[in-house]
Amino acid sequence: MFNLMVCLLSFRYTKLGYAGNTEPQFIVPSCIAIKESAKVGSRTVKGVDDLDFFIGDEGIDKPNYATKWPIRHGIVEDWDLMERFMEQVIFKYLRAEPEDHYFLLTEPPLNTPENREYTAEIMFESFNVPGLYIAVQAVLALAASWTSRQVGERTLTGTVIDSGDGVTHVIPVAEGYVIGSCIKHIPIAGRDITYFTQQLLREREVGIPPEQSLETAKAVKERFSYVCPDLVKEFNKYDTDGSKWIKQYTGINNISKKEFTVDVGYERFLGPEIFFHPEFANPDFTQPISEVVDEVIQNCPIDVRRPLYKVILSLELHRSWLKPHPINAQCSQLVLYQIEVGIIL
Repeated sequence: MFNLMVCLLSFRYTKLGYAGNTEPQFIVPSCIAIKESAKVGSRTVKGVDDLDFFIGDEGIDKPNYATKWPIRHGIVEDWDLMERFMEQVIFKYLRAEPEDHYFLLTEPPLNTPENREYTAEIMFESFNVPGLYIAVQAVLALAASWTSRQVGERTLTGTVIDSGDGVTHVIPVAEGYVIGSCIKHIPIAGRDITYFTQQLLREREVGIPPEQSLETAKAVKERFSYVCPDLVKEFNKYDTDGSKWIKQYTGINNISKKEFTVDVGYERFLGPEIFFHPEFANPDFTQPISEVVDEVIQNCPIDVRRPLYKVILSLELHRSWLKPHPINAQCSQLVLYQIEVGIIL
């Protein structure tokens, strides 16, 4: 009996597991550490150099190796490295025989046919898999939302906000098909939240070791950040009862090995706020995500606009977002005719 393996490939992390599980079995950085002398991509690579590489966290921890990221904005840029990466993913992490499993891989919304062919070539010719399906993550996300919805409400039509590390896509999906001509991307994503949080912490001079400021900002973002419904009210909450809302982050100085603590206040909600006020982080881009969503839907055929407004699905950053969601309220204000605007976290 064949089992289905799922691999979600992205620039920063790759998520691995078996279909039917509620969570991925492994989440590993999408990087590979190699010896530069190996000359990857050249026909002269021979012997043990082919086997001298590491992926994921192991690769990041190898200072004597060159760390490469074969995926950029969801697109594979180095297929030789990608093949090595998948080899380790299948045999070392999943510990599986590829001949005994079907594979489901994800692709970015505007992937090229050539990239799809290269992916299929590697999976069928190098790993001899019996079956392969390549799907856009936005469509899979809509299908995954069925687990929290009643049978009559299940649909493959909706607007998906897919926010990764380097770029955010707003993707309209109608009956399981991506409307490619209406996709928009914005230059605000998870990395920008990290940088903005780092900037806020630096301005307060909270005693973070300089070489660990980015790492600390990332940890603060992942543990404490959330999106607030009203920015002014949120400031008032912290000003009137700060002890209730201020969190404390504790880290270890890599040099002195001593503990340091950071009080995290306004940074908790100001970081993700750049999605709704992008001028905070990028003066060249000032369109909030709610306007981008509205513009994407208005560019779609008129007969699918209503269902696209009813289901707005946010990915990746949803763990830190609270209800009532600002996208819901802001999109409702932008819609000129009476329509229900829904959002699923």
